[in-house]
Amino acid sequence: MTTTTALKRFFEGDVWYSFRTSPVAILAAIIAFVCIFAAVFADWMAPHNPFDLATLELGDARLPPAWMEEGNPKYLLGTDGQGRDILSALMYGARISLFVGFASVLLSMLIGVSLGLLAGFFGGRLDAVLMRICDVMLSFPAILIALLIDGVGRAMFPDAHEALAFTVLILAITLTKWVDYARTVRGSTMVERNKDYVQAARVIGVNPLRIMTRHVLPNVTGPVLVLSTIQVAQAIIIEATLSFLGVGAPPTSPSLGTLIRVGNDFLFSGEWWITVFPGIMLVLIALSVNLLGDWLRDALNPRLR
Repeated sequence: MTTTTALKRFFEGDVWYSFRTSPVAILAAIIAFVCIFAAVFADWMAPHNPFDLATLELGDARLPPAWMEEGNPKYLLGTDGQGRDILSALMYGARISLFVGFASVLLSMLIGVSLGLLAGFFGGRLDAVLMRICDVMLSFPAILIALLIDGVGRAMFPDAHEALAFTVLILAITLTKWVDYARTVRGSTMVERNKDYVQAARVIGVNPLRIMTRHVLPNVTGPVLVLSTIQVAQAIIIEATLSFLGVGAPPTSPSLGTLIRVGNDFLFSGEWWITVFPGIMLVLIALSVNLLGDWLRDALNPRLR
């Protein structure tokens, strides 16, 4: 199938029709696209580089947004306590939050889908052991596990480089999210493994690994896509929570959660914009992704068509 044919089938399909007839999905997609585009291209779109110490002016610290009485048109959303432009900081901070969110979800998906396929296809002791591990993981709050892993990683590597700090953060979120994929894929695989096409492949001697990857996996990806969309927003919120608690992104590369934590120190002294605007940005990203996940769940559910 050529790319042109695939695109034609997509634009003539039910999913695209469901999208273009849903105002909520369109609005959520626009908001998500704007946020992601601004984050990815922050180097070119941001008015200033908020993390270049040579360009910071302490005399411009804690300026209100441009439309307020003491605002400066140079800083549309105001500045923080170090004179950093809030709008630019939002773009750079969103990039870090999105990177951590997408990376942790991709890793969670890889681990969870693989283990779920194995457990659902082979069953027996392997299924029992993997599901008991999932039960143990689910018995602890996700944020507690993330705090524990992140705290242990920072204790073992107190002078860790930025890349290692982000790796620990991504692993901490991954360990709280792979269970959902494993349980979802395991349930779908247990249904698919008893269908005729799988039994026929077994009869003619097809390798079990090939059956799982070529036949079963494509038929269980629907729920995985919906779950991954929703979990991107959850991962971003967990990262923001960890950063707000001081165990997330390093201070040299602050995420939205770090910006909220820094702005919280100025909230009661009247500089509300330092924490409110990062909070709004976080809410917009999480809400738009969640709404897209809800739409995708309904669009892929044949019972709702």
